[in-house]
Amino acid sequence: MNKKNVMVLFGGVSTEHDISKISAASVIANIPEEKYNVIPVYITKEGRWLLYDGSADNIKNIRWDKLGTQAILSADRENGGLLRLVGGKVKSIPVDIAFPVLHGKNGEDGSIQGLLEMSGIPYVGCGVLASAIAIDKAFTKSVVSRLGIKQAAHLVFTDDMETDEALKNIRYKIGYPCFVKPARAGSSVGINRAENKKSLCQALVTAFLHDRKIVVEKEVKGRELECAVLGDKISGFEATSVGEILSGAAFYDYDAKYRSNKSKQVVPAEIPDEVSEKIREYSLQIFEAIDGFGLARVDFFWDEDTGKIIFNEINTMPGFTQISMYAKLWENDGVSIEDILDFLIEEALLRSGDYVPAEKRPLLPVRRQDSGQ
Repeated sequence: MNKKNVMVLFGGVSTEHDISKISAASVIANIPEEKYNVIPVYITKEGRWLLYDGSADNIKNIRWDKLGTQAILSADRENGGLLRLVGGKVKSIPVDIAFPVLHGKNGEDGSIQGLLEMSGIPYVGCGVLASAIAIDKAFTKSVVSRLGIKQAAHLVFTDDMETDEALKNIRYKIGYPCFVKPARAGSSVGINRAENKKSLCQALVTAFLHDRKIVVEKEVKGRELECAVLGDKISGFEATSVGEILSGAAFYDYDAKYRSNKSKQVVPAEIPDEVSEKIREYSLQIFEAIDGFGLARVDFFWDEDTGKIIFNEINTMPGFTQISMYAKLWENDGVSIEDILDFLIEEALLRSGDYVPAEKRPLLPVRRQDSGQ
């Protein structure tokens, strides 16, 4: 069997650069080596592309300024692909598929997806439209509102807002406490909780450092629940059982996610079956509504007192770190990370080609196990 060449992109010009490196280490270590050759490509914080030929274990801490051969992705479909630059010479490296393990800006927002489509290279994960919608919290809320799924009361502002008027609207239409979020950032970067006018002003300044558009949301009291989605319209969609985040801080911010040993994940969440089923149903509805394919993690709040399920956000390239919920949710349902990655690569290759008969389509891992294959 001829192995496919999988170009794994990681790092990136993003505030989530370091998280991407950790996710990539896990992805590279778990891609089935009997089926695929992995070509790791690191994108520096400044935007340089460098080939990496070291071990996955060293990705997090390696000195990139000392290692790496420069590479360029060509948009010329006939003479393109990945071009390696060595001593003034250019060598073409065949790429069958790309796996952009990039979080946040320039990776999860449709940018890299558009570049790969221009280059004619199939890629894992959502396309340009779904990525662009999901990264933008304001647009996502607009799409989800049409589904009738509850969301927190919110307002959207841009950096040309009239400050006094904005503060007044937030006070009377949202109230305190509230959360101020950059509209297009992930991993809770730039998010702050405001309890009064002073902290609100500080939160607005911080959020605008990360994006020119922000979302201000009313605080929701509820348990934080998450669900993983996998599939496409050809192979079908599946959603996992539901997991719960127990934050080790006032809210699940960047430090609570990646630096604190106090935050915990409970898989499966100890919630009523009907709540779990409703969250799975909502997750699939939202994923399809944004025209998603490949993978996503969908986050909710559940208010035990009122029974309300409230949508929070959707992530189209969830983390693959050791503490990331996406793989843990599938593992709980009996699906390994190796099977997830194998399916995602097969699914992306299928989408790039012509019509494929049903018997040759990749089978979702959960159905693969159910059928005994």
